[in-house]
Amino acid sequence: MRVSVVLPAKNEAEGLRKTLPRLRECQPDAEVIVVDDGSTDDTAAIAAAHGARVVSAPYSMGNGAAIKRGARAATGDILVFMDADGQHDPGHIDALLERLRAGYDMAVGARNASGQASRGRSFANGFYNRLASWMTGHRIADLTSGFRAVRASKFREFLHLLPNGFSYPTTSTMAFFRSAYPVAYVPIPVAQRIGNSHIRPMRDGIRFLLIIFKIATLYSPLKLFLPTTLVFFATGLGYYAYTFLTMGRFTNMSTLLFSASVIIFLIGLVSEQITGLTYLSVRAEREKS
Repeated sequence: MRVSVVLPAKNEAEGLRKTLPRLRECQPDAEVIVVDDGSTDDTAAIAAAHGARVVSAPYSMGNGAAIKRGARAATGDILVFMDADGQHDPGHIDALLERLRAGYDMAVGARNASGQASRGRSFANGFYNRLASWMTGHRIADLTSGFRAVRASKFREFLHLLPNGFSYPTTSTMAFFRSAYPVAYVPIPVAQRIGNSHIRPMRDGIRFLLIIFKIATLYSPLKLFLPTTLVFFATGLGYYAYTFLTMGRFTNMSTLLFSASVIIFLIGLVSEQITGLTYLSVRAEREKS
């Protein structure tokens, strides 16, 4: 099967000078696509000089948008996504492809703690991994890694879900798990990036968190609504016990908390039914095609 390597790049001329020759050396038969996300430096020229196919945007649309543009333009059966900043060694692509040959639909390069940009980033990623693992019911070793190989046909099923920002790894990973597409993790070392990171920890960290809840709501609503229901119910019960023991009465606040728990639970049930119908519709369309 043909392999297409997609590298989203915004002002990554220096990184591409290092990455593209190594990529050609390791994957001489692969289609190489550099998605120039509105760069103001020589990113497009450097990519073209090294024989890559350049897909350019007139202005910056975001990392996720670059991934989507590259996935649509690629002609390979297998898509490999990697950073253009020199962090990912193309020599590890074969290890990812080997997992796909073993029957997996996605293989992700999982970084260890030394591969994180900072201690705070390492802590945040660890939290995201544990939260997403609970949401999906599967162990997720590295939720935000941008180094991954996927089957093109299955990845394109979720293009409409991918955000235009930096959360495409989060969305695609959780979507694959919830759709019963097997995902494998391959431990890899990463190098220090060339140039400055485009990620803003606070803003993009909140976005990652919202994306996790968004995908959980889309694929498994009760995983989100049921714990929330129990929290409201337990709070209402506790407050009722307190007011009964201290004042001998049932208060309006207890009524409000109990009512909220029932409403949230019913919303969760309706969401679960909508999700089931949506998933059946998507599966039917897939079988038709």
